[in-house]
Amino acid sequence: MFSERLLGGKSYYFIGIGGVSMSALALLLHEKGARVRGSDRCENSFTERLKAAGIPVSVGEEETVSESDVVYTGAVEKSHPQLAAAIAAGKRTIARAELLGMIAEEYPHVLSVAGCHGKTTTTAMLAHIFERNGMKYTCHIGGEDIPFGNCRVAGDEYFLTEACEFRRSFLTLKSEVAVVLNTDRDHTDCYKSAEEIAEAYAAFAARGKRVVVNADDVRARAIPHDVGFGLYGGDIRAEKLRADGEKYSFTVCERSVPLVRIRLGVVGKMHVYNALAAFAAARLCGLSAEEIRRGLEDFVGVKRRFERVGTFHGTPVVCDYAHHPREIEATLQAAQRICAGNVRLIFQPHTYTRTRDLMDEFVAVLKKAEYPVIYKTYAAREPFDFAGSAPALAARLPEARYVQTPEQLSARLLRSCPKPDDMILALGAGDICDIVKSILD
Repeated sequence: MFSERLLGGKSYYFIGIGGVSMSALALLLHEKGARVRGSDRCENSFTERLKAAGIPVSVGEEETVSESDVVYTGAVEKSHPQLAAAIAAGKRTIARAELLGMIAEEYPHVLSVAGCHGKTTTTAMLAHIFERNGMKYTCHIGGEDIPFGNCRVAGDEYFLTEACEFRRSFLTLKSEVAVVLNTDRDHTDCYKSAEEIAEAYAAFAARGKRVVVNADDVRARAIPHDVGFGLYGGDIRAEKLRADGEKYSFTVCERSVPLVRIRLGVVGKMHVYNALAAFAAARLCGLSAEEIRRGLEDFVGVKRRFERVGTFHGTPVVCDYAHHPREIEATLQAAQRICAGNVRLIFQPHTYTRTRDLMDEFVAVLKKAEYPVIYKTYAAREPFDFAGSAPALAARLPEARYVQTPEQLSARLLRSCPKPDDMILALGAGDICDIVKSILD
């Protein structure tokens, strides 16, 4: 049960309740006995889950807010009618990141996972480790683990959560174990340099009692830490890697001592790093190598992480959340290794600032795909900027084609004559997965 600070006579209204993190926090408060309600612009799987749990959700309406506390997502401006009215009425308004920090404080032990890539998967891996070993835990996931979804409540001792670097929101968290997976340059709308990003990760780690870092990441390993992990450095390493259809097995060595052999059930070498991070964090919680192995081998993936969603005229279609150049490269390489034919790449840029500021990196990696299709930018919170737009990116790629509707996408794919042994790989953090699903067989 949560304290009076969160539950005592309070009711919560969520503006943007359909977001992956917002819906998880709303569900968590609801399960702890709080009165919760909210609104969003459109229906999705998260709003459906909330309704099924008995939480009222209004779609496309700007209804009057009677609740005492108003929670808002970072995508909502202070000028939003409901938020502005709540401020004018003197209600308590709480940013999503602030609420996450408040909820985390209710738990004796907090494990927070930060990084430009991999935090959803690593957090979900930890949930499976704790689940398999009967731990009393609650997990807040920034994506959808295949069995657990974005929230799993199985006790009040441990709180497992993603820690998002956007606008330094992870600085609301005080962790018993803070994990830094990597420190790649991203969110260039709020970080002006790689040094600023590194400073933010260091500040996040400083709020942890014990710290786990990627020893193969040059900036992460400079952060004071208790445990480092990696393929080439660190206290916990993966050795004797073997790949079977891009699903990796490896031996975990702790300070050069072989402990256990792990076989992952997900595609991609990048998941070896995620598994090592989860392994290191779980070890700090007192779990044995064998207990951790069982949990990691239970993990079957997160939706939109190399997820096969169907076929297009007989050709298999895979969706992945990759939207940063490094993620695109790792996912494309994995697809090319397991595909017997050609990989037909679709990429939807996510935000204008990221595309503009990392343009050279995007061009370099997308040139490795044969005739890529660039879909209209998912703008998220940003106004149009041609310098960071999908047409500007496509213009830098002589073999690329730009499309902006599902019909154009379908026609372009048909012109490439995909075959059953090819693969259509759709990448992006926006709505490209739903768009692709709309044109499947």
